[in-house]
Amino acid sequence: MHSVNSHVCTSCVRLLPFVSSAFKAFIGHSVRIRTIRNLAMYQAVERGSPNTSDYRIYFRNANGPISPLHDIPLYSDASKKIYNMVVEIPRWTNAKMEINLKEVLNPIKQDTKKGKLRFVANCFPHHGYIWNYGAIPQTWENPEVLDEATGCKGDNDPIDILEIGYRVAKRGEVLQVKVLGTVALIDEGKIFRNLNINLPDPLADQLKDITDVEKHFPGLLKATIEWFKIYKIPDGKPENQFAFSGEAKNRDFAHHVIDDVHKYWRSLVKKEAEAGGISCANVTNTDSPFKIEQKDAEDIITKSPQPGPGQPIEPIVDKWHYIHLK
Repeated sequence: MHSVNSHVCTSCVRLLPFVSSAFKAFIGHSVRIRTIRNLAMYQAVERGSPNTSDYRIYFRNANGPISPLHDIPLYSDASKKIYNMVVEIPRWTNAKMEINLKEVLNPIKQDTKKGKLRFVANCFPHHGYIWNYGAIPQTWENPEVLDEATGCKGDNDPIDILEIGYRVAKRGEVLQVKVLGTVALIDEGKIFRNLNINLPDPLADQLKDITDVEKHFPGLLKATIEWFKIYKIPDGKPENQFAFSGEAKNRDFAHHVIDDVHKYWRSLVKKEAEAGGISCANVTNTDSPFKIEQKDAEDIITKSPQPGPGQPIEPIVDKWHYIHLK
């Protein structure tokens, strides 16, 4: 929104030659200040056309392009255990978007299956994803490490996180969140799903631990387990299973898990663990042999497809699927 406003203001200056030079200077100064203020935070940069295989979301900070996986810090406030969350999929949407591990700068892109863009099925009564879905940066579930609590290995991805606040987030947004607990889905490896709430949410102060979720969001934990159990059944896959019989673990357990996967990420970016095809290119980790120059990161975005209009989605994406668990 801010970048659009800046563009409009600049256009007004260009299209109104009769405006005084002093007023032009004032507006130009305002645009410049607004742009700098925007760049103080993380910005999502859309490239290509939505709903196509070319679509990407890159990220920038005040200095230029960054990797959302490697350059956005784990913590927004380490002293208060406030984490950063990269939003891949806004609530109620179906497009399976994810941080692309193999491409340089790890942009968000839409997953594909058998050459087609992937959309998650609507399993009645759920529509799309029922939370804001994303990942915690600077984490990695190491597929070579056996987790003692679950007896499973990692899934080779950053750790997933589910934001349960009232506001539907935007794709590519970076939220500051408080983790409340976690559930452990067994799906081609161990995948911890951490439940959290966005700090500005009106209920954030009242949510301290996983037990508060049922108190303030009655039915959400049950719906979360159900959603993950059934969401792949329309694709012909079996019901997913959970560690701990689907029991949600508390905040302290979740913090411990995040600490572990952050250590695994650190070994990855320092080339102490096998990357297995993951692009570890970054611009901020000075002790990483994968660090690249800012100008090289800029070139990657510049050479990517130009932004274009979103393409239509096939109506089948809206179909309801009625799933009955045994």
